[in-house]
Amino acid sequence: MENKADHILDFRETITAFGLLELKQVMREMGTNEVLEIITRDPTSRSDVFKMIPASSCELVEAEFDKEAGFFRIQLKKILRHSA
Repeated sequence: MENKADHILDFRETITAFGLLELKQVMREMGTNEVLEIITRDPTSRSDVFKMIPASSCELVEAEFDKEAGFFRIQLKKILRHSA
């Protein structure tokens, strides 16, 4: 993964309810077009992440599994919400 992240959350040890709340807080505070990188060992965490963040607020930049290190990296870019 070569994209540079503006923010990094490392959930390699565990992704808890507190961690998911931290994720929501970071996304809330991020500026438009900033990138958040989430690192986790648990493949099910990816679906947890997408359940916590509305699809309209971000786009997936990259997602990969690092076989050597044994963890997933997910990068999300915050996008500008358009009001109706």
